[in-house]
This record gives sequence, structure tokens and C-alpha cells, in this order.
Amino acid sequence: MPHEEALSGGNASGAVVRVGDTVRKPWTASTPSVTAYVRALRAAGIDAPEPRGRDDAGRQVLEYVPGELALMRATMAAVELRRVGALVRAIHDASAGYTPAADGIWESAIPAPGSDLVCHNDLAPWNLVMGERWVFIDWDAAAPSTRLWDLAYAAQTFTLNDASLEAAAAAAGLAAFIDGYGADETLRDALPDAMAERAAAMHDLLRRSHAEGVEPWASMFTAGHGGHWASVSGYVRAHHAAWVVALSR
Repeated sequence: MPHEEALSGGNASGAVVRVGDTVRKPWTASTPSVTAYVRALRAAGIDAPEPRGRDDAGRQVLEYVPGELALMRATMAAVELRRVGALVRAIHDASAGYTPAADGIWESAIPAPGSDLVCHNDLAPWNLVMGERWVFIDWDAAAPSTRLWDLAYAAQTFTLNDASLEAAAAAAGLAAFIDGYGADETLRDALPDAMAERAAAMHDLLRRSHAEGVEPWASMFTAGHGGHWASVSGYVRAHHAAWVVALSR
């Protein structure tokens, strides 16, 4: 019987374990759609955990990527934020060339404002492994969305997710991230409002789920995530002008 090591950190993925050089996690209705998408990204040159089928317990089997989560770093230097921004851009550009199956099933907790391309939907520090490779993991929430909605979340979580940070310092990080992404003027103009809307949507998901008893979001709301996202949502709105200046070229 292979040794199974429980992996911590996930909030919405169910039981996740490491077995040797693989990760095992629940197989869901959306797994076939997500697997096809990830395989297409890998074929286009994006480094994502390799899907390796299904084990005897019915779980999905994925490549284990060694390294440290970006979340564990107190701060990220501008050069690192530019690298992450460039990585997000590469994922979006590869996704733009992917056409999902018409009968595909997707599971995403927050409705997207459009369906321009399939997106990861959780490109955040808790899903970026930094080691010899920099790889985004946990693709289970991938679903059709828009470039702006996905970028707004990624930029906010990597640079504006600490409400105690001085706005000027956060704005500098935001500028580096978006410079790395190579965003055009249309995206830059739309990002301040989109980041505020996306952060508010995250808090609303937690608040609503708590009121309705929908897990795992209901428990997350009372475990500190609700307070965090309420604070961050207010922070992103309050410093809108600083983000506008930071994103101007």
C-alpha cells in the first residue's frame, strides 16, 4: 500500500494527498473538462501539473510539483511580480487558442461576466508553486470566463491582498505585475473597477454561503476568510485613485 501524505492548504478541493511523485484528489463532474484544458495548455507550452489519469480509488492523479507556495513569502520583489504577471499572460494567450467541448461541464463558485476564454479562476499566491519551476496548481475551478475578470483577481491577490499595506507600496507592486503581463490601455483602464468587483464577489460568495449553509464556503466565512475579504474589498475600493495612477503608462 503506497504511503499517502495529506497535503494542507486547500479549502475547496476535498481530501488531497501526495503519493510519491503524484497528487491524488477527488474526481468531480468537471474533471474531464479541466483535464482536457490543462493538456491543451501543456501542449501549447504552459507548465502545469501533468494529468495522469485516475487511480483505483477513483481519484484524479496529477504530477506533484515540488517547491514553496508564493503565499508563504512575506513579500514579493518587483522582478518576481513581473515574472508572475508574464506567466498569467502566457496562460491567457494559450487559453485564447483553446476551444472547449460544447458539452463540457465546469464548476466555478463565482459566475463570470462573460465566456471569452477558459480561465484558471484562482491564479493566486496560494496556488503558485515557486521552486526550480514556477507552476500554478489546483486547476479544478477552471471554467469559461474573461481575460479581465481572471486578471483582476490575479493582480489583486498578488498585490492588493493585505489591507494593512500602505497604498503606495501596494500600487508599486500592482504596476510591476501588470507591466509583466503587458496589459494594453483598455485592460489598464478597466482593472481598478474590475478588481473591486472581483474582491466584492469573493466576499459575497462567502457571506451568502454562510447564510445558506453551503460548504466549504460557509465554514471558511467563520474561519476568518469572511473578515479578510470584507477588509480587502474595502481596501481595493478605498484606494481606487492610487490604482488608476499606478496603471497609467
